[in-house]
Amino acid sequence: MTERILVVGGGGREHAIGWKLAHETVGRKLYFAPGNGGTCVIGTNIDVGVTDVSGLVQFASDKRIDLTVVGPEAPLESGIVDTFAEEHLPIFGPTRSAAMLETDKAFAVRFMEAHGIPHPDSVTFTDFDKAKTYMFRKGVRHIVIKAAGLAGGKGVFLPDDEPEAIKILGGLMTHHTLGTAGERVIIQERLTGPEISMLAFSDGTRVIPLLPAQDHKRLNDGDEGPMTGGVGAVADVPFVTHEMIDQMYRTILQPTVDGMREEGHPYTGILYAGLMMTKEGPKVLEYNARFGDPETQPLMMLMNTQLAPVLLSCIEGTLTESQVGFTRGKAACVVLASEGYPESPVLGREIFGLDTVNDPHITVFHAGTMVDDGKLLTHGGRVLGVTAWGKTLSDALAHAYGAIGEKGIHFDGMQYRKDIGRTAQKTILVWLPV
Repeated sequence: MTERILVVGGGGREHAIGWKLAHETVGRKLYFAPGNGGTCVIGTNIDVGVTDVSGLVQFASDKRIDLTVVGPEAPLESGIVDTFAEEHLPIFGPTRSAAMLETDKAFAVRFMEAHGIPHPDSVTFTDFDKAKTYMFRKGVRHIVIKAAGLAGGKGVFLPDDEPEAIKILGGLMTHHTLGTAGERVIIQERLTGPEISMLAFSDGTRVIPLLPAQDHKRLNDGDEGPMTGGVGAVADVPFVTHEMIDQMYRTILQPTVDGMREEGHPYTGILYAGLMMTKEGPKVLEYNARFGDPETQPLMMLMNTQLAPVLLSCIEGTLTESQVGFTRGKAACVVLASEGYPESPVLGREIFGLDTVNDPHITVFHAGTMVDDGKLLTHGGRVLGVTAWGKTLSDALAHAYGAIGEKGIHFDGMQYRKDIGRTAQKTILVWLPV
């Protein structure tokens, strides 16, 4: 029995994972490190940082934690799974070497080339002049510039002209605007088509996909404005058919897990493939080595089988397809962000209206919140994820948006997109199956 579970992280993803785990078993004890203003309602927040691996190991050992679930990417890069395994503490997530699919994009490019996994043409550079020459030869409007290291979802750039491209490249490689993450850059072919997020559970051998989701990265309506960590998501994506999911499984998900095992990096945990749905078929834009945020919020709302047994089966190498199931319908998450997000979010604003939400279709997941002197305050860029279920995507969106505003959930400077799910509803996609 998994009676004591530790969730590492403090965002909306971690609240959604905890919410799912809390609803599965009466009396289950949940801990969050460090958690937020919502997780403290369903569990206990502990003052240990996500990369304080020794502190987390000590806590898990002292509390006899049955299962630890890693939310963000930073502790994976720090080797938290390796350290927990050495101490014989059950933990869900890939090892440090397996997580390189996310933490080292140059490794991921080399890996995809070696294993024939469809992806855009990509070249890695450590020299600014060589990168600039290659970029100009390709044409700046036909390329994407990526920091090879972790950049908190803000390491991807689509330049519109040469001056902008030089500024981006120089910032990454010369001025270190993203620290060590930009010491190596990847210049990648710019593809066209809708993007989706395809997540799958893996026990190192078997791969069980979740429902396809679609994230919204740009801050403003119409996919305008700066890139963010994600300001909304929907699942299941209407234009993605069962045949398409089967193709993604055969050409991307299973070959990735097989390839990692062959290279000596068995992949257990959640495999996240960020895909561009091109006319030739799906191609991998990036891998993540953990649950997505905010995709996890609608996915957890739709999952109708227990989560904890799936996580343990991934660790133990006993994953089966029957363990993963989803309810009919769609779910949508609308992120409410602070004023100034993503560059300089304003903190400390009081949040109002959560007590007005009495719609059983809605769950509000906390991200950047904290409780101070009995008041719920903004404490991060992405503050809340208003997540709703509906028979159709239109229904789910109507429920979510209906809870937001002056008569519902609000705070000073609140910003959010009004067009979450619009692309998913309007897209019709056809390609020849492989």
